[in-house]
Amino acid sequence: MYKIFFLIGSLLAGLAVILGAFGAHALKTKFSTENLQIFETAVRYQMYHSIALILIFILSDKINSSLLNYSGIFFLAGIVLFSGSVYLLSCRELLGIEEWKNILGPITPLGGLCLITGWVFLIVASLKYQMK
Repeated sequence: MYKIFFLIGSLLAGLAVILGAFGAHALKTKFSTENLQIFETAVRYQMYHSIALILIFILSDKINSSLLNYSGIFFLAGIVLFSGSVYLLSCRELLGIEEWKNILGPITPLGGLCLITGWVFLIVASLKYQMK
């Protein structure tokens, strides 16, 4: 499972670079300043947590704990729910999906909660490792 986190984390980090460049160049003229900042937040959180997935792969060699697996699952779910919903929220005018705001709005904090939960699992795994 940890090799999958490495692969997915690497792919999502690369995608974050692509989306960041796309936002900075192609969307700059199509987005308001506010929507561009929202889009950049999604990119930033995707990159941070993609790196966290890669970190889980690295730590899996040192820490033998299912908590790392849970951490990775929650990071992945958080990237999809948080960054995914924020991307769509920032692009809703451009995509003509204004009515999705009421659906996407509640998904974003659920994604954030998944990201926080991933960090909690990583912290607990780290503390258990320190006690050995």
